[in-house]
Amino acid sequence: MTRILVVDDDPQILRALRINLRAREYEVDVASDGAGALKAAAAHAPDLVVLDLGLPDLDGTEVIRGLRGWTSVPIIVLSGRAEGADKVAALDAGADDYVTKPFGVDELLARIRAVTRRVQPSDAPPAPVTVGKYTVDLAGHTITPEQRLTPTEWQLLEQLLRNPGKLITQRSLLHDVWGPQYGTETNYLRQYMARLRRKLEDDPTRPRHLITEPGMGYRFQP
Repeated sequence: MTRILVVDDDPQILRALRINLRAREYEVDVASDGAGALKAAAAHAPDLVVLDLGLPDLDGTEVIRGLRGWTSVPIIVLSGRAEGADKVAALDAGADDYVTKPFGVDELLARIRAVTRRVQPSDAPPAPVTVGKYTVDLAGHTITPEQRLTPTEWQLLEQLLRNPGKLITQRSLLHDVWGPQYGTETNYLRQYMARLRRKLEDDPTRPRHLITEPGMGYRFQP
């Protein structure tokens, strides 16, 4: 059974999420502040964390960094902070996704499913991924029906496809694909994402799978 740690200082949200998640057969732990969250995570290692940023003792980004010091557990931020800077800060600290309050329970559940699907043993070969009418074999670097990609296009596509449903920041993509000296060359990302969409999307002007999150990054939507 998947264990989820929900961290929020609003007792109504804690109660609502505990009821909804348990109804869907998740095991649920709750904490109302940052110190309690870190203690609960250490005592009963969760499979996923749903975390509010506005906690009474610690900022949520500090909790994320505290968790990232010893675990790679997926973290979904659930916050009333809608500013792009707050989202980017949380994602750069190590969060896997960001949902803005007020939120729909169905959307949050879909994000939870998407994040948990991508978690797999590190030594397991990646399964083929479907992108529209194409099947992408990341291990063999082949696409069926045949479609040729440049090495840089492959690296960018791999980063997205290995993390289905996860929002990956522009900074992370630039660092991982082009190198640590790149951090602001977002025009590279726009150009290469446009190329990938022309090759893999049925309608590149209305992409369904290679999604832009304006001002933040990109997401592969299966």
